[in-house]
Amino acid sequence: MFRLLSRTLFFLGLANLALGVKREDFKTCAQSSFCQRNRQLAKEAASNSSPYSVIANTLQFQDSVFKADILNQKNNVKFALQVFFLENNAVRIRINEKAAIKPRYDEAKNHVLVKEPTLKSPKTLTGKENQGQEFSISYSDGLYTAKIHFSPFKIDFSSEAGPILTLNERGLFNFEHFRTKVEPKEGEAPSEEGLWEESFKGFTDPKKNGPSSISVDVSFHNFAHVYGIPEHASQLSLKTTAGEAHQYDEPYRLYNLDVFEYEVDNPMALYGSIPFMVAHRKGSSAGVFWLNSAEMWVDVAKDNKGSHTHWIAESGLADIFVFLGQEPKSVLKQYGDLTGFTALPPAFSLGYHQCRWNYNDQEDVKGVDAKFDEFDIPYDVIWLDIEHTDGKRYFTWDQNKFTNPIEMQKNLAIKGRKLVNIVDPHIKRDDSYYVYKEATQKGYFVKDPSGNDFDGWCWPGSSSWVDYTLPEACKWWASLFKLDKYAGSTEALYVWNDMNEPSVFNGPEITMQKDRVHHGGWEHRDLHNMYGFLFHRSTADGLVQRLDINRRPFVLSRAFFPGTQRVSAIWTGDNTATWEHLKISSPMLLSISLAGVSFSGADVGGFFGNPEPELLTRWYQAGAFQPFFRGHAHIDSKRREPWLFGEPYTSQIRTAIRNRYHLLPYWYTLFFQNSFDGVSPMRPMFVEFPEDELCFGMDAQYMVGSGLLVSPVTEAGVTETKVYLPESAIWYNYFSLAPIPSGWQTVPSPADTIPVFLKGGSILPKRNRIRRSYALMMNDPITLLVALDSKGHASGHLYLDDGDTYAYLQDNFAYRHLTFNGAQLTNSAVERNNFDVVNPLAFSPKLPAKLTPSEFEDSLKSVRVEQIIIVGIKKAPAKVICTKCGREIDFKFIPELNQLIIKDPKLNAVQDWTLELQ
Repeated sequence: MFRLLSRTLFFLGLANLALGVKREDFKTCAQSSFCQRNRQLAKEAASNSSPYSVIANTLQFQDSVFKADILNQKNNVKFALQVFFLENNAVRIRINEKAAIKPRYDEAKNHVLVKEPTLKSPKTLTGKENQGQEFSISYSDGLYTAKIHFSPFKIDFSSEAGPILTLNERGLFNFEHFRTKVEPKEGEAPSEEGLWEESFKGFTDPKKNGPSSISVDVSFHNFAHVYGIPEHASQLSLKTTAGEAHQYDEPYRLYNLDVFEYEVDNPMALYGSIPFMVAHRKGSSAGVFWLNSAEMWVDVAKDNKGSHTHWIAESGLADIFVFLGQEPKSVLKQYGDLTGFTALPPAFSLGYHQCRWNYNDQEDVKGVDAKFDEFDIPYDVIWLDIEHTDGKRYFTWDQNKFTNPIEMQKNLAIKGRKLVNIVDPHIKRDDSYYVYKEATQKGYFVKDPSGNDFDGWCWPGSSSWVDYTLPEACKWWASLFKLDKYAGSTEALYVWNDMNEPSVFNGPEITMQKDRVHHGGWEHRDLHNMYGFLFHRSTADGLVQRLDINRRPFVLSRAFFPGTQRVSAIWTGDNTATWEHLKISSPMLLSISLAGVSFSGADVGGFFGNPEPELLTRWYQAGAFQPFFRGHAHIDSKRREPWLFGEPYTSQIRTAIRNRYHLLPYWYTLFFQNSFDGVSPMRPMFVEFPEDELCFGMDAQYMVGSGLLVSPVTEAGVTETKVYLPESAIWYNYFSLAPIPSGWQTVPSPADTIPVFLKGGSILPKRNRIRRSYALMMNDPITLLVALDSKGHASGHLYLDDGDTYAYLQDNFAYRHLTFNGAQLTNSAVERNNFDVVNPLAFSPKLPAKLTPSEFEDSLKSVRVEQIIIVGIKKAPAKVICTKCGREIDFKFIPELNQLIIKDPKLNAVQDWTLELQ
């Protein structure tokens, strides 16, 4: 009763003070029967061989698919095995019940995969059976072999260099088949606890068809590091959870939950779940993705033979993809080919976002907006939390606080700025509220087991949740964002989807009961981790479709799942204003980015609490070099807009935010590349330096693209920072452009500076002029920063489009390749056959009129190159000539800095040209 009362007070806004995560509200593995059963199996596996065997006389290998039956020799239950060899060199393994008493959930693939994977040509595969004991298939032009062992069942993946990965090496594969409950006879022992029903903190979870879990072990041979399976507040290289010297007592849990003020260095489940793991060692990378939207636990053990993982899912089926490559980028590309790449965001969304719970009223918004201008701090978006609504009814406004929301948005739009409103998935149960009334009449809500609309508690009080597995409900939800439907909205309004794990205040683990019912009769347990993604996608579809010419959406989500990258941004949830939360933000974002969701960030300053000025400044410095850049704060925290702490902090924060705006052309180019290559703009060191073993465990420093190394300061009172600059490259201080020796270095990091380094061999596009918002900078000139490598060479890219619509899908964009070979700097178009522009939507958007190449070039004629800075050049040229126009270009050489500065060469950024140094 006390717990329910506390929750009630909390959502009524009468007890908003956070007290830290209540770990007792969330299950441990020992309190989850399916996790406990399979973990016990792992303990017993050493003395018991796996009972699962391939029935040799059932195997078939044709049309790039291996098929066979598997028998569990303990109970004679059969399973269907299918191994698909895919065009992108991935391998898909599907295992399902052969004759189930009812179908198992297999709908996740329809939402996560961008299309049905294409099979490889059978001509590229070689299959061979070995004396009824195993079957080997050679693929990827003979580079890799998959060997299916019959008894016991396991699958080895190897190359000529040796073994890489094995499924079921330790015999932990376990598939609990659906069954009909048989009551024990008199004198017989009752069924094992948790098979048909289990309880947690007063909630009972009935299981109509008994236990349904699946587990499989995956061994990565000779890999000391494995990464991924976010979201967890832990280091990038996964810690061990099993074995004698394990570092965590609990497995990593994947179960989307509302865990406010979460602890750091902990494998607890958080807001998002991506069951994708990457392993890397010199010369070889591997990835495993289990397409399953149910709750999952993952154990990690390590020894001198490699990393051994144990994956346990509550329900669904085994649908596992294996990716192999010689370096990480190839594995990330294979994963992205299947689940999609990060959608190219609207340009404004890469700028700075200002948010708190809550800006009080329209005058408050106006005042904050004016203060940014007064203090000469750029920003692009201001946000409104739940208090802007009429009684937590989304798509409405509190008319006393926001008397003219259209005027408010228009005043922001004059400066190129946007507004974001929160729209959560819980719908207030109020017959006078049009959203609730329509959804009720149409039957669009999730049901309880009796067939009634599910009634739970969240911010509005009694609430229901839309069932986004129902296609008609998704279309209806999207229609709510039309400008004539969402009163008070304009095209400058974008959306924030919070609480979408889903968070249910009076539910077990603060979420929806697993036996709630979705479209098709599927239980919530089968698709829980996917719910937030489906909600997020439906909202984004609404923003895309609300205008005659479709624009790219910006929708921030807290929950995420594979496929979220095709929609929009996410953030790491309700963090805290502490140094340890600032420190953990980098490995968390690196892990999320590595799992494909590139457009991600952490609340700058920490959501809960009141950051000291030094912490807030350092957080702004870090946030400026992370993909999504938003300041946010809890309703009970003190106001902390960038100017409120006075000098020197205001200037330091202003500098940090302006650093972001200088580099937005680089960030935008990286996001365009990410939209077809799967490599996040923010990436772990080992992704860029796959042969440097010192980089494999690093997460305190990271790369932005291939050109910048960033090492945020995450401790108080620090004035020096120890960084590692890989010896395979030449390095320069990004701000001073002075050369820096490679290797471990201790560098100055005073309060106004974040250590950032420019890799030799890079060309970065920048904009030197900072305006009120990035929308006002889109047609400003470009500066090219050219950092030479040991050979005196450098290269880079620049991407430009309208920053807003999907016109880029019809080639209305400029993608330029910039190269310097020691004597010539060349700007040329990237050949279209070297990349593939991908439509991230499930439908074809309405596009503006297509411009001819000359018309498009004319639209960007103001985007000239106003300055070129070449660093690392040994001597001054006699002259610099534009070969196309036949004229000399003025320059300045600074010998003590080895810098050549070419000012205003009068060159267009989107035209071909060459500058020759003579």
